[in-house]
Amino acid sequence: MLVKTKAIVISSLKFQEKSLVVKCFTLSNGLKSYFVRDAFSSRKASQKIAYFQPLSILEIEAVHKNKGTLENFKEIKTAVPFRTIHTDIFKSTIVMFLSEMLHYSIQEEEKNESLFLFLETALTWLDTHNEIANFHLILLLEATKYLGFYPDVSEIDLPYFEMKEGIFTLFHTSTALSEHETNLLKKLIDLKFDTSQKIFHVIERQILLKVLIDFYSSHLEGFKRPKSLDILKEIFS
Repeated sequence: MLVKTKAIVISSLKFQEKSLVVKCFTLSNGLKSYFVRDAFSSRKASQKIAYFQPLSILEIEAVHKNKGTLENFKEIKTAVPFRTIHTDIFKSTIVMFLSEMLHYSIQEEEKNESLFLFLETALTWLDTHNEIANFHLILLLEATKYLGFYPDVSEIDLPYFEMKEGIFTLFHTSTALSEHETNLLKKLIDLKFDTSQKIFHVIERQILLKVLIDFYSSHLEGFKRPKSLDILKEIFS
């Protein structure tokens, strides 16, 4: 089947000496993996590889056989030409980290148009703004709405957040956040991308990042700690 769709690059892995395996989250079909033959050997290799930087947003035409094997691109072009994301060290570190998080979070080969549109809007915002210290925290929390485990805020005035159940509770269980951690999470829930980025101190952001990774880990089977986490902490310390 010939498909034309937008696609967000989740990961790219070198295969043998000359080729790539590229995992994309597509608007039309959810998660798909593609084989890019001779990505490193043609005259336009650098141009071709540039398409597959983390979280690049592409317009693709591809052949989808839908047999659980690698698919093939027919045409690729940039859908959203980022100006700063892949050249600014802070932004490029953020997208490297987020691409790893999404790699372990988007696990089903099924269409999730609302998640795609959210990510596209968020990445476009990141590219055009400079106050970005809380961007990754807000995105990770908001993404849980589309992944199916956003916190139940109906009892948000209660003092503790229970990670396994995803609810606020009166009692501190073994899988609940401390009162301080819960208060930080409550502040994060109220944030939007355009909210002042100075609302958290560095240490508070690190606490929230650990909380979010633990939250993802408790709700997603097979979730792994991103390798780029330490680089992210270094950049934002």
